[in-house]
Amino acid sequence: MSQTFNTIVNTTSGKLQGQHEDGLYVFRGIPYAAPPTGKRRWLPPQPLEPWRGVREAKSFGDIAPQSNSPFGAFREPAAPEPQGEDCLFLNIWSPGLDDRRRPVMVWIHGGAFSRGSGSSSRHPADTLARRGNAVLVTINYRLGPLGFLRLKEATNGLIPATGNEGLLDQIAALRWVNDNIAAFGGDPANITVFGESAGAMSVGCLLAMPQARGLFQKAILQSGASTFRPRDPAVRIGERFLEGLGIEAKNASILMSLTTEMLIQAQLPPLTPTRAAASSNRGATFKPVVDGETLPEIPLDAIQRGSAKDVIVLTGSNLEEAKLFGATSPALKNLDEDGLVKRVQRQLPLDYGKPLIEQYRNIRKKRGLDASPAEILMAIQTDQQFRIPDVRLAETQRRLDVKAYSYLFDWKAATPGLGACHALDVGFVFNCLDAGFHGSGPAAERLVGFMQDAWLAFARTGDPSCESLGEWPLYGDTRETMILGEDCRVEAAPYEEERRIWDSVPNIHLG
Repeated sequence: MSQTFNTIVNTTSGKLQGQHEDGLYVFRGIPYAAPPTGKRRWLPPQPLEPWRGVREAKSFGDIAPQSNSPFGAFREPAAPEPQGEDCLFLNIWSPGLDDRRRPVMVWIHGGAFSRGSGSSSRHPADTLARRGNAVLVTINYRLGPLGFLRLKEATNGLIPATGNEGLLDQIAALRWVNDNIAAFGGDPANITVFGESAGAMSVGCLLAMPQARGLFQKAILQSGASTFRPRDPAVRIGERFLEGLGIEAKNASILMSLTTEMLIQAQLPPLTPTRAAASSNRGATFKPVVDGETLPEIPLDAIQRGSAKDVIVLTGSNLEEAKLFGATSPALKNLDEDGLVKRVQRQLPLDYGKPLIEQYRNIRKKRGLDASPAEILMAIQTDQQFRIPDVRLAETQRRLDVKAYSYLFDWKAATPGLGACHALDVGFVFNCLDAGFHGSGPAAERLVGFMQDAWLAFARTGDPSCESLGEWPLYGDTRETMILGEDCRVEAAPYEEERRIWDSVPNIHLG
């Protein structure tokens, strides 16, 4: 006799019907804000119009309009996902629609603020929900020029985009979760946000944003903690965007009628980097904007002032993050000393960059590591963009007497030359391994179990210690760090020489 399950839930917007799949209640394509289309393009997320009757939540909604990933199979979903401007959806996996008050984990996907989705097959949420009796939520948010382009000044106020609409979407999703997750068997007083790359950097921004305060109690940041663009460079990006489309400020309303394809494919006119512009124009074209309003200050600066003093954090990075990007850069293989200096100059003012180059070269030679210009560049990029911001976050919470835990992921990719590269950890957290990228076998499966158990323990209790991995100490005066790889262990202050090099570099030059 087949068992029937009630899969209808009441929410603040109306009734939803999901489905029961392999022991989990699954709800896909739940709208959490009004469609950001038509006149709502580039506005903050607006309240959702309630519906009558029962709305089906059995299929994923459209994902944010985006271009393909430059990393191909490393980051692309197994199958293309429908895209559309009406993309503000979230998805829920729950072991029970009851009053058990399970821990809630909200995943914010990465993708350089320009790609990705909450429904990607690269991070299936069901295994964590099932393994840890937890409620998993994944979200979409606006990306690229629709989510992270400041147009307020460039259009003389005709289009009031702050450049942080994507972050405001994330906050709207978290508000929806707080208001509704109890009906899905989750505990609104025990919410963990977690993300990787741009997802982790988004979490770093949320820790600094007044509007996000109180919406979550714990945070896991995988590979990133503080990425942003200062307001003035963001204004220039908006001006260049209009210039690239051949639109004058007085005619900016034309932007509202352009197709999403035209906006996504728009090319910015080249900008010659200068010493002053090096740090503010590096990295992704679209990223959060420190505008003094929605994002009041540099995320790490705000956190150092106590903006996240009520949030327990688990934060870390991969040992060789930048090797994923180096693998797609043929020019890097032939990089010489002059090219190294020029590349570092794009990331840092030279009064910081040149000493860093020499110090990294000396450290690598002392350890018997490859000290070629390409390897030095990738080591500097890894630390500047990912490891040092994560370490500073843990340091800050420790100084403020807030619990913080740190890790370093050193598992090597199966793909030759990639090492412990960017994005490699995601497959282990979600038990979604690609043999050609992540590797396979008992050691890989064991690491999946360790990381899932630790992430779930942290979501449950605020402490990642668990039976399978063992005790995970707090990040303290001796910088205790969990090494996650083929040999999992706790180390005091790993790669301390490199960390000390960055002590004199202010937060504005990180991320």
